Amino acid sequence: MDTVSIREVAPRDGLQNEEPLPTDDKVRLIDALSGTGVRRIEAVSFVHPKAIPQMADADEVWARAWHNPEVRYSALIPNTRGAQRALAAGFREIEVVLSASDTHNRRNLNRSTDESLDDIAGLIPLIHEAGAKVEVIVATSFGCPFEGDIAPERVASIVERVRADGADRIAFGDTTGMATPRRVRDLLSAVRPDLLHFHNTRGTGLANVLTALELGITEFDASVGGVGGCPYAPGASGNIATEELVHMLEDMGLRTGINLERLIAAAQLAETLLGRTLPSGVLRAGPRTRLV
Repeated sequence: MDTVSIREVAPRDGLQNEEPLPTDDKVRLIDALSGTGVRRIEAVSFVHPKAIPQMADADEVWARAWHNPEVRYSALIPNTRGAQRALAAGFREIEVVLSASDTHNRRNLNRSTDESLDDIAGLIPLIHEAGAKVEVIVATSFGCPFEGDIAPERVASIVERVRADGADRIAFGDTTGMATPRRVRDLLSAVRPDLLHFHNTRGTGLANVLTALELGITEFDASVGGVGGCPYAPGASGNIATEELVHMLEDMGLRTGINLERLIAAAQLAETLLGRTLPSGVLRAGPRTRLV
C-alpha cells in the first residue's frame, strides 16, 4: 500500500452543519477544492429544504460549479425523489445513508432502520438502471449518542443486507466521534467497508485512520478545515480536517495526489466564507515541509 484515496466532504457534510451560505460561496468552495488534486468530492445532497435548509439550492450549486473531469463527484440522497433529482442533475455516484442505531435513524430520517433498508432495496435498481452506482453509508457504526455502543454484529447484518440488495460500495460513519482504535479493530474484525468516515470530536480521528490503515483500509472521508457534523446527533462536530490528514499521510510516504498548499488555501477560503476560526491545526501552523 503506497496510496490513499480521500473524498472531500466539506461542500455537503461540512456545510450542512453551518448556517446556510449563499450559493455563490458554495460554488467558490467546490471550485477551489476541485483544483487541489483531490480525486473525489461529495458536492451536494438532494434533500427536502425543510429538513436541511443548507442544501436547498443543491441544483443551482451543482449547475454552476466547475466539473473538473479529473474529479469524481457524488451526491447524497435520502429517498426516491432525491435519487431522481441527483440522476437528472447528472450524478453517477449516489450515496444513501441509514443508521445502525434505530433511534438515530428515526431522528435523522423519520423511520426505523429496517424501513430504511427496505427503501434502499427499492432505490438500488432505480439508480443502477440509470447507469449510476450506489454507496450505502452506515452512520453511527461505532456508537450512538442515544443508544450508546453499537454491536459489530448489528453493523455486519446491515452490510449483509445491502450487499445482497446490490449496493456497489459500503462506508461506515463515526457520526459523533465515538470511535477509538479499539472500536475500529473490533468492527473491522467483524465486517469490512470500502471507506471510513471518522470525526475528531474526541481527538481520536487520526489515530483511527492509522488503525484502519494497518487493517488495510485505504479510503477515507475528510472535510477541509474540519468543518462539519450531523444536525441530528448531539456533539457531532468535528470531521477530520483534510489538510491534517494529507499532511500526516504524505509525511508517512503515502501518496494522496493532493497539493497541500492549495488545500490549505481552500481551508482558508472556507474559514473566510464561514466567518469563524476553524479547528485545523495545519491551517493554523501551515505545512512544516513542502508536502506537495
